[in-house]
Amino acid sequence: MTFSDYQQLLFERRDHGVLLITINNPEKYNAADEELHGELARVWNEVSRDPETRVAVVTGAGRAFSAGGDLAMVERMAGDHGRVSHMLGEMSDLVYNIINCEKPIISAINGVAVGAGVVVALLADIAICAEDAKLGDGHVKLGVSAGDHAAIIWPLLAGMAKARYYLLTGEMVTGAEAERLGMVAKALPRDQVLDESLRVADVLATGAQQAIRLTKRSLNSWLRSAGPTFDQSAAYEMLCFMGPDVLEGAAALREKRAPKFS
Repeated sequence: MTFSDYQQLLFERRDHGVLLITINNPEKYNAADEELHGELARVWNEVSRDPETRVAVVTGAGRAFSAGGDLAMVERMAGDHGRVSHMLGEMSDLVYNIINCEKPIISAINGVAVGAGVVVALLADIAICAEDAKLGDGHVKLGVSAGDHAAIIWPLLAGMAKARYYLLTGEMVTGAEAERLGMVAKALPRDQVLDESLRVADVLATGAQQAIRLTKRSLNSWLRSAGPTFDQSAAYEMLCFMGPDVLEGAAALREKRAPKFS
């Protein structure tokens, strides 16, 4: 596969079947608009089928991993049943395609990761994070429920008490704290994150491929068993997009002020 039809993802083939994927919209801190969100949802199926790829490493261009959903996209979705219905299917594809990808995925979290970015960052099989990166699920601050990945993975990684705290408050967590909580495998100085991720990728790419892939499949059974919880949370998030709070949340973010929800 050439991966030639992607506009906001860059692909670099490295030794031993390692595929480096870079989220490439640095001017907007790699925020996900409709195009990038769709590309992030479908790329993992193609990675899984690609005979030349053994391991995928995903990172962000510039200083951010991905700053979440593009605000203009959020505003276009609000109250639009067609867009909301499409997003419900696409966000499910994003989550399940990462979980079911045959090849191991490593996230090199080089900076802020929220929204779709933190979906990819935390659902990756191995997450290596900059100590000063900020990770978070700020859905409640936008006026919608945490839906696009949080219910399926945060309780498993951080425990229910911490998951409740961060998802109900919308507060961010640093890479160093994420490592302490068990949300990422390693937290390192920012300039070491990609090199270490590629080193680990080489270890996996030169290992016993069937053994590694079947180990991934077995471990991700924990996530598949939580599928109904994710499906419910995704539907709740999309329901909130049909209400008034998301408009106030988006306006507050654009105007850099505290929201005044009804």
